[in-house]
Amino acid sequence: MTPTGFWLIRHAVVEENVRAILYGVLDVPVCETSMREQAPMYRALAKRLPRQAQWKVTPLSRTRRTAQAIFAVGYPEAELVEEPGMMEQSLGEWQGLPHADLPAKLAEPAHPFWPLRGHEMPPGGESMVQVIARVGTSLERLALQHPGGDVVIVSHGGAIRAALAHALRIEPDSALHLSVQNLSLTRLERHDSAWRIVCVNELSGY
Repeated sequence: MTPTGFWLIRHAVVEENVRAILYGVLDVPVCETSMREQAPMYRALAKRLPRQAQWKVTPLSRTRRTAQAIFAVGYPEAELVEEPGMMEQSLGEWQGLPHADLPAKLAEPAHPFWPLRGHEMPPGGESMVQVIARVGTSLERLALQHPGGDVVIVSHGGAIRAALAHALRIEPDSALHLSVQNLSLTRLERHDSAWRIVCVNELSGY
């Protein structure tokens, strides 16, 4: 049976002043200057992505804006359906904090490549363990809904790491070592009995 293909894209770079804070699921704007400078990357994605795919974005505007930028440079415009299960990790009460203020609030030292470790629970937010469960549930449902098809999802760094953790069945702290850069492509396949990783953090168009 033909596997279901998942094409996961991390959203565009956000505005510079936003990058100084923990923005999590805050609906922050993309950096328009970066979008213009990275136009070749959008064109490369427009050529690379499969036609006839189902397109999903999250409720945060930065994912929709990224998808629209890909359509604007050559990909045939498609309906964008919101998939809340692919949202970024909610940092709860810590959202909006400057990065420098976070260490004093943590129960254990931060992860080397993420603001907090996989089991840390922000007040009013989610642990990465919970994000992996949420994202995994969404991916399994989408695979059942679109058997043998292709699904493009414009999502977030934390959610894409969670997708890889689900597919590989690895611990959250291990998944957080994976690099997922803005506008990178990560591809997964859902076969009958298992997940397959095709590529991680693929960057094109430089």
